[in-house]
Amino acid sequence: MVTAVLIAVASLVVSHLLVRDLVKEERNNVEVWAEALRSLNNADENTDLALVLKVIGGNENIPVVVMDAEGEVQQFRNLKVRGETAVDSLQYIARRAQSMKSSGRVVRVYLDSQSAKGKQEYMEVCFDESLMLQRLAYYPYVQLGVVLIFVVVAIFALLSSKRAEQNKVWVGLSKETAHQLGTPISSLMAWVEVLKETYPDDELIPEMDKDVRRLQRIAERFSKIGSLPEPKPENLNDVIQNVVQYIGRRTSNKVQLNVNMPNHPLIVSMSAPLFEWVVENLCKNAIDAMDGKGSITLTARDEGDLFSVEVSDTGKGIPKQNFKDVFMPGFTTKSRGWGLGLSLAKRIVEEYHRGRIFVKSSELGKGTTFRIELSKK
Repeated sequence: MVTAVLIAVASLVVSHLLVRDLVKEERNNVEVWAEALRSLNNADENTDLALVLKVIGGNENIPVVVMDAEGEVQQFRNLKVRGETAVDSLQYIARRAQSMKSSGRVVRVYLDSQSAKGKQEYMEVCFDESLMLQRLAYYPYVQLGVVLIFVVVAIFALLSSKRAEQNKVWVGLSKETAHQLGTPISSLMAWVEVLKETYPDDELIPEMDKDVRRLQRIAERFSKIGSLPEPKPENLNDVIQNVVQYIGRRTSNKVQLNVNMPNHPLIVSMSAPLFEWVVENLCKNAIDAMDGKGSITLTARDEGDLFSVEVSDTGKGIPKQNFKDVFMPGFTTKSRGWGLGLSLAKRIVEEYHRGRIFVKSSELGKGTTFRIELSKK
């Protein structure tokens, strides 16, 4: 971007210098043309009219208007006349000449004759910039616009390519993780069945079985990343309740979990395993932000054209300038962490469920509220 700006600035400077030189050149040409006009007006038998007429006729680009000392238009060249009548046309030419004169584009030519009052007569040659010079003056800005468009397109393409590459990395990592977990989980499940048969009355084996099945569910979630899961009608209340039960069993008593949900079911088309992952991730981040002490409130609502889920905590809060950064891959405020949780949560909500996830509000030292919106359509 810096290089593009430098190129654009250099182009503007060079074009400005070129236009300035051409303006001087055109003024010199007008002065030569005016001198030829004076020679024609003062011509005698020794004047080389062929050369004079060649100079006068050679001006095919620069608009000029010749006026006498009283301001009357005598002749003009290279101007498009406007007006329905001859009087209107002359008035238009006179206005153009006054505009040229007020801009300093005028050359005064003194004649050899004198007026009735004894003053030396003169003509004023008013001129304007040629069409080529006008186009050249605007060209740098057109060029700058093209460069800016090119830079914007290039940045957009670069960001899209980077995002696609990141997605491939996350998808590959997720699928490889699911693949590597598959074999040991299957082995653990077999060993649990053996333990159940060997020690049917042991109270710890059912809990072990729950954890192994939990591992199987996690592996299933990783395997779904990168593929298009088939959404099914699910009760949003049940999904949130499953998360609360799981988090409640694996966190300390110092964390209070509050749930606000309507009594009637909220039926949403979703992939329940993936959506549970999103809510779990928000709850785990909230516990970390509270240093394992505080309250988490999960609220589900039917808001007409959409369902909403809000996860609020009483943690440290997030600075406002980081509201969008928290969803970027690699962004984390933890001393240990990959910064992938919220990035994957955003992908699951937006790409798989056509919804939105964002930081609704946050206040340093008081807590944060994340909001998920799921469309009914």
